[in-house]
Amino acid sequence: MTDPVNAPRFKRPLLKLSGEALMGSSSYGIDPDALRRFAGEISEITKLGVAVSVVVGGGNIYRGLAGAAKGMDRVTGDYMGMLATVMNALALDQALKALEVASRVYSAIPMPTVCAPYQRDEALADLAAGRSVIFAGGTGNPFFTTDTTAALRAAEMGCDVILKATSVDGIYSANPKTDPSAVRYDTLTYTQVLAQNLEVMDGAAIAIARDNRIPVLVFSLLNPGNIVKLFTGETAATVVSGV
Repeated sequence: MTDPVNAPRFKRPLLKLSGEALMGSSSYGIDPDALRRFAGEISEITKLGVAVSVVVGGGNIYRGLAGAAKGMDRVTGDYMGMLATVMNALALDQALKALEVASRVYSAIPMPTVCAPYQRDEALADLAAGRSVIFAGGTGNPFFTTDTTAALRAAEMGCDVILKATSVDGIYSANPKTDPSAVRYDTLTYTQVLAQNLEVMDGAAIAIARDNRIPVLVFSLLNPGNIVKLFTGETAATVVSGV
C-alpha cells in the first residue's frame, strides 16, 4: 500500500506525450533511449499505486510522411496521422511490458489484429485493475487533434488531471525561445487560455477540460524525472483550472 504521507498528488492522471518527444535527439522516428526513459518514468508512477492513461501523438512519424501527404485532402492526412499514433502506442506498450508494467493499447480506429478497439468500459476496468492504458488512433475522426483526444479520454476515464508535456516549463505569454520578454504564468483559468489564444492545447481540448473540471498541468519534459516529480510537487508547472 502507498504510504499516506507520501501519497501521490494525483490518483488517476492522463499523460499527454507528443510524438516529437519520442524522437529524442533524432529527426524522425522513435529514439530507443527516449522511449525507455518515458517508459521508466511511467513505471515509477505505477509504483506509487497510480494507473496511468496515456495519449501519444504521431508527429515523429507523420513528419516524415508529410511530403507524401502533399496534395492529399485533410481527411486522408489526418487518418495517416492517426495511424502514426498507433505505431507509437505499440512501441510504448512494449517498452512498458519490458519493465513488467501491465498495460494495454486501445485504438479508436478498429484494428483487432494489432490492438484492442477502444471500449470505454473495458478501459475503465483496466484502470481499476491497476493496468495502464494507452489510447491511440486519435478520436477516430479527422479534424481533431491528439490534444482533444487527451481531454476527451480524460473525461471518459474520470481522470483527475491532464499532464501536458512540452519543451518548456509551463505556459508563457509568448514563445520564450524566441521572445526574451515572454512572461511565465504559474496559474491560469480555462477562460484566460482561450481568450488570450495561448495555444498550449487547442480550443476544443481546453473546452472539454473546462466543462468536466479537469485541471491541466503544463510542464517540461526536457529534464529527466519530471514526470515523476509532478506527483511529488517537485517540478515547475503551469496549472490551468477554473479558479
